[in-house]
Amino acid sequence: MSELVTGEAVALELQPARLPSRALAVLLDLVVLLVVYVVVSVVLVLSTASLDEAARMAVSIATFLLVLVGGPIAVETLSHGRSLGKAACGLRVVRDDGGPIRFRHALVRGALGVVEILLTFGVVACVASLVSARGRRLGDVFAGTLVVRERVPVGRGGFVPPPPPWLAGRFQELDLSAVPDGLWLAIRQYLGRMNQLDPQVGWAMAGRLAGELAERTGMPVPPGVPPAAYLAAVVQERQVREARRTFGSGPGAGGAGAGGGFSPPSSYGPAVPQAPSAPHGPSAPHGLSDQGGSSGVDGGRSEGRGTGFVPPV
Repeated sequence: MSELVTGEAVALELQPARLPSRALAVLLDLVVLLVVYVVVSVVLVLSTASLDEAARMAVSIATFLLVLVGGPIAVETLSHGRSLGKAACGLRVVRDDGGPIRFRHALVRGALGVVEILLTFGVVACVASLVSARGRRLGDVFAGTLVVRERVPVGRGGFVPPPPPWLAGRFQELDLSAVPDGLWLAIRQYLGRMNQLDPQVGWAMAGRLAGELAERTGMPVPPGVPPAAYLAAVVQERQVREARRTFGSGPGAGGAGAGGGFSPPSSYGPAVPQAPSAPHGPSAPHGLSDQGGSSGVDGGRSEGRGTGFVPPV
């Protein structure tokens, strides 16, 4: 199983589609495309009967390119990776990091699909899919995409916790353009698994990922913010931006920055104001609720800023 998430951090552990289901989806798509191509060709032949041979040949080539090549590209772009055949088989095309595909991904897949599927009757695509560990054809390799199964049991998906309320919308000005997809995938997988990790291992992993993310964004981690909470807040900020790009800037896309569409669990609680206290010990990293010198309350006084974000115990 290949553990992935969507661009909106909705689900983890999506299964790559294998050859039988992909072949069935492609077959259904080809049947629909051929029917459309035949209908369009008959209409054009009847309407261009008065033209010369060269003009009719040009119209035929244009029809082939628009219907059999441009059709799948347009459908995958507008449906974010779900053609009719893929929808029937419960499949979807996603980026390598699990995010929704865009026009450039669909263009590369469609252009190479002419050679892999149409001109070679699917032989090249089948061989490439059998050789690939994740069942990818050449179009997926060059486009940086993957076909995954959407119909998976609900309980198998990992849960990516939201950030604490006092961090929501704090990173709206952060530049995320230089963060690679592989780092996003590693961060989301960590957030989905952190409750299963040893506390020390989880803390070290969160610190390493937070350092890499801060280096890519050019802004250090804010003082007093636990690494896991910082990662969750930045992932939510990217989620908001992905939603705005996909669905526009309507009321439902306000995300954390607008105070809408985000309801953190009440168990996180509000942030605790900063109060003077003794310095933290080296063995008690800030943000762990089960360490006495980090964010706990001793005698009714806070010894550090409460994060509302509890790393794995």
